[in-house]
Amino acid sequence: MGELSKLPNIGKDTEQQLIEAGVPDYATLAELGAKEAWLRLQQRDASACINRLLGLEGAIRGVKKADLPPETKEDLRAFYQAHKL
Repeated sequence: MGELSKLPNIGKDTEQQLIEAGVPDYATLAELGAKEAWLRLQQRDASACINRLLGLEGAIRGVKKADLPPETKEDLRAFYQAHKL
């Protein structure tokens, strides 16, 4: 396991997908933000779901996705609805 899988919400499979999508580490993930990182994942895996998007945001913030503020979840859900395939 690498650096990313040590973050909340990121397992080894998601870590590998992030690396393949050009997101090799936390610094890159934080710089891109959850939305851009998720779009990169979605390009590689059309099944990338809202839970993965929420998980990425939680990983950046260092919290479980369930602990994200309601307004953040609402914003990410709207983004997901606008960009899902």
